[in-house]
Amino acid sequence: MKYSFVLPTLLVAASATVMAADNKLTVYTYESFTSEWGPGPALEKAFEAQCGCDVEFIGLEDGVALLNRLKLEGKQSGADIILGLDDALLAETKSLGLLADHNVNLSGLSLPYEWSDNNFVPYDYGHFAFVYDKTKLTTVPSSLRELIEESDVSVIYQDPRVSTPGQGLMLWIKSVYGDKADEAWQKLQAKTVTVTPGWSEGYALFLEGQSDMVLSYVTSPAYHMTWEETDQYQAAEFEEGHYTQIEIAAALKSSDQLELAQSFLSFLVSKPAQDVFAGTNWMWPVLENADKPEAYEALFHPKSLYFTSDKVMENRRSWVKEWRNAASQ
Repeated sequence: MKYSFVLPTLLVAASATVMAADNKLTVYTYESFTSEWGPGPALEKAFEAQCGCDVEFIGLEDGVALLNRLKLEGKQSGADIILGLDDALLAETKSLGLLADHNVNLSGLSLPYEWSDNNFVPYDYGHFAFVYDKTKLTTVPSSLRELIEESDVSVIYQDPRVSTPGQGLMLWIKSVYGDKADEAWQKLQAKTVTVTPGWSEGYALFLEGQSDMVLSYVTSPAYHMTWEETDQYQAAEFEEGHYTQIEIAAALKSSDQLELAQSFLSFLVSKPAQDVFAGTNWMWPVLENADKPEAYEALFHPKSLYFTSDKVMENRRSWVKEWRNAASQ
């Protein structure tokens, strides 16, 4: 993927309010983001040095859980920023009427499709994939249909009700199977070892040898190549294409630190922040010139599948019900 870019303008907060050392910025995100190996610690340190403020990341189970938390708290939310939703949930989140404009220059970002939104700032992206251990699985499905209909592999994936990867699989199956998605879920159920609440739990079980494949990302093997110096774990490339995920962040109108929150959103798409994502969140940064581990050069670039967020908002409940009915059989 080659894209031209213009480096987004970094908002510099000059007011005494933003620079005050006792200012606190609360960010709701997902658990793996805040872990010691995730991007949270490095971003926290870098932005605190810039703003003279205190950043607190609060980790929730997974991306869809962020939306559920926001719906529950509404205008009384304790968050200044919600970070870790994805593009599929954009329209549904905006419909709550809780988001502030970001006022960030997003021209020229490197993304799977053109981005234009005044509330959400995209900070990284990837494509969902089933990851396998090539030392154990010798016959690898070459398509989603082959995985579901013909193979005898066992799989672990995440719950579409609370997990953005789980939701991504739901949308991936829907994009390939359409009105036959319920039949696909029933066939996949026979191969399913377990459905986990979030990505971390599912991937850990896979690494323990509990399944042949696990729902993760095309970029996941780069972690193993970089830190474990092994290409043992690979992502299966599917001929239909792979469902896209763009991770996004937004400020809440109810925040009493709105200027600081907008400054943080601008920081997310600056080069110092973008240099963090590829080697910690193991997703593609949205700036093409951002630093990336050498292992990224070995990754394949799939065809991007996606629905508009309006279509997801219109159908998500019925599609989740379709999955739940099939998974319970």
